[in-house]
Amino acid sequence: MGLLSHLLFPWGLLLQGFAIIHFIRRRPDIYWIFIILFLGPLGALIYIFVEAVPDIGLLRQSFKVFPRRKRISELETIVRDNPSSGNYEELGDLYMDDGRLQLARAAFDKAIAARADTLDPFYRRGVCALLLGDAAGALPDLERVVSKEPDYDFHRSAGLLAHAYAETGQREKAEALFRQVTAQSTSSETYLNFAGMLASEGRNAEARDWAQKVLDKKPTMPAYLRRRDRPWFRRAHEMLKRLPA
Repeated sequence: MGLLSHLLFPWGLLLQGFAIIHFIRRRPDIYWIFIILFLGPLGALIYIFVEAVPDIGLLRQSFKVFPRRKRISELETIVRDNPSSGNYEELGDLYMDDGRLQLARAAFDKAIAARADTLDPFYRRGVCALLLGDAAGALPDLERVVSKEPDYDFHRSAGLLAHAYAETGQREKAEALFRQVTAQSTSSETYLNFAGMLASEGRNAEARDWAQKVLDKKPTMPAYLRRRDRPWFRRAHEMLKRLPA
C-alpha cells in the first residue's frame, strides 16, 4: 500500500481529496470514509468507481444549467410578444428547475390566466407555493388536482395535499389523507411529512415508525433509487435522533 501511495503521489492525495469531498456532499454509508482514509489511494479509487461514477447520472441536471438559462432568457423575450399559456408554462417549469420558485409561481399564474386547461400548471404552482412556505396558498391548486386525478404524479400530489393540510392545522383531514396515500405509495417524502406531523403532535412512537420505514426500504431498493433518496435517508436519521425512543 505504501508503494502504491508513493507511485501515485501526488495524484493519490488528489484522489483521496476528491473522494472525501464527494463523501461529504453525498453522504453514502459511513464505512466508505474508513476505506478512503485507511486504504489510501486504492480505497479512494474503489470509492470513486463504486459510488462517485454512478452518481454521474444524477448530475446530468446540473450540466443543463447553461442551456436552461439560455432558454429562460429566450422565453422571457418571447412572452412579451406571445404571452401564450404554453410559453408561460414552459417558462415556469424552467424557473422551477432552476430553483427560482417565486418567478416560477408567477409564470404559472400567467399560464393559468391565459386559459391553461391542463392540471400540470395548477399542480406545479401548488408545489411552488408549498416549497415557499405558503401552504394555504397551495391548497386550492392541490385540491383541484387531487379531486380530478387522485394519483397524479404517482400519488405525490395527494401526499403534498396531506402535508398542506397538516401545515394549515387541518390535522384530521391530513391524517386521513396521509393514511390513504401511504397505503398506495412508498414515497419517502410522504412518509417523512407524515412523521413530521405526528411528531408535532407529540406522537413520537408513531413518528419514529414512519421515519424508520424510510430506512427499512433502503436494503431492497435498486442502487439508482438509493442514490436518489439519500437526502430522505439523512432526514430520517436526523428525525430518529431527535425523537425520544
